Amino acid sequence: MFTGIIEELGTVASIEMRSDGARIRIAATLITSDTKDGDSIAVNGVCVTALNVSPDEFSADLSRETLERSTLGRLGNGTRVNLERAVTPSTRLGGHIVQGHVDGRGTFISAEQNGGFYTVRIGFPSELARYFVYKGSVAVEGISLTIAALSEDHFDIAVIPKTWQFTNFSTLGPGDPVNLEADVIAKYVEKMMSLR
Repeated sequence: MFTGIIEELGTVASIEMRSDGARIRIAATLITSDTKDGDSIAVNGVCVTALNVSPDEFSADLSRETLERSTLGRLGNGTRVNLERAVTPSTRLGGHIVQGHVDGRGTFISAEQNGGFYTVRIGFPSELARYFVYKGSVAVEGISLTIAALSEDHFDIAVIPKTWQFTNFSTLGPGDPVNLEADVIAKYVEKMMSLR
């Protein structure tokens, strides 16, 4: 489980496509300081298992499901990625509960700057629309965010200067795919209501 508060901006060192998935290698120093093989790390909001951890990088295997549902298979050498270690029982929950189980890919539509702040517009597939609510939580690229405006096929989020500078948002452009994870509470409510 994660909070959606990004700890480090890492860099893809390599990605090797394989017949049954892929292996990604990511350069990072902060999150590797206390990570060991087998620990969970969120990469752009996707929960992966850390392998071959060293002081300045780690690797992870990506299944076919992960490649099809998320944007990780589209990353290339040098791409900046948002990184977060899994929470511990003493971690402050500064964002919201983020599982790292991406529900689908959205589209980065635009970013409008107003001083140091940004209004970012994200398009989403119709099958995810039922999970998004005005002022509700959403994870975009693993970042815990609040929906500031909502339409049938996109939402706007207000991005503070620190989030813009400390995450990969500043590297994205119109049309770029992004990982989306709906608030898990919405999914549980939907399931309970369907059983009534």
